[in-house]
Amino acid sequence: MLGLRLGSKPQVVATTTPRPTPLIKDLVKRSGIDVALTRGSTFENQPNLAEAFLNTVVRKYEGTRLGRQELNAEILEDVEGAMWTRDIIERNRVAKDSEGQMRRVVIAVDPSVSAEADADECGIVVAGIDIREKRPHAYVLADWSLRGRPEEWAKKVAMAYDYHLADVVIAEKNNGGEMIAQTIHAKNSEIPVRLVHASRGKQTRAEPVSALYEQDRVHHVGFFPVLEDQMASWVPGDTSPDRMDALVWAISALLIGGSPSVGRLARGD
Repeated sequence: MLGLRLGSKPQVVATTTPRPTPLIKDLVKRSGIDVALTRGSTFENQPNLAEAFLNTVVRKYEGTRLGRQELNAEILEDVEGAMWTRDIIERNRVAKDSEGQMRRVVIAVDPSVSAEADADECGIVVAGIDIREKRPHAYVLADWSLRGRPEEWAKKVAMAYDYHLADVVIAEKNNGGEMIAQTIHAKNSEIPVRLVHASRGKQTRAEPVSALYEQDRVHHVGFFPVLEDQMASWVPGDTSPDRMDALVWAISALLIGGSPSVGRLARGD
């Protein structure tokens, strides 16, 4: 948008595979208002494509769900085989002002070791258990994830710890755990860091968390577009994304292997 600030009618042309991201869905909704939407299939572009390429992609994808997106320019709301669906996330969403008093708050960190443009982000997800719930329900409170150097994401973790009055920071021991603890303690030596060992694969860890969503026991307080895109598009077997990994650790700590201890907010510290 910053590139469209001059002239009487600035315009931009964007071409893309129509993944169901919030931006793409918003542009489609605005079709006929301030957006001119044009769809084009791979077959319409046939004269410009190598025959071997066309034969290969058609043979591989035609008739599949992914083919509808890649070949026919359809927007698919859910990814086939994804661990989460957008409907499940949406039906468990709660408004910001409905956030209750948390009796336990955790911050899960999935670290990055590089700040390069193509490096992974550091996943930083905050979640808690509402003190009012008789049967524990988890609430995703914030997504502080970023791409940056270790000292940059450690500073974010320290800020999130104070802002949310968190109890503990959780990090994977066999994914740079000791480094994570040292980096965070360089920012605030009083932050408790609990290192957890990933003895099971990512799919095995994610499955019980996905089941908790299906049981309507995990709620998103507000909107987390990038995190939710990762959740709704991750298929077991793919490389698991950073924010989603942090979410799985946070919910697991609260509802699967968490402690019932009372949090700093409830204690009034």
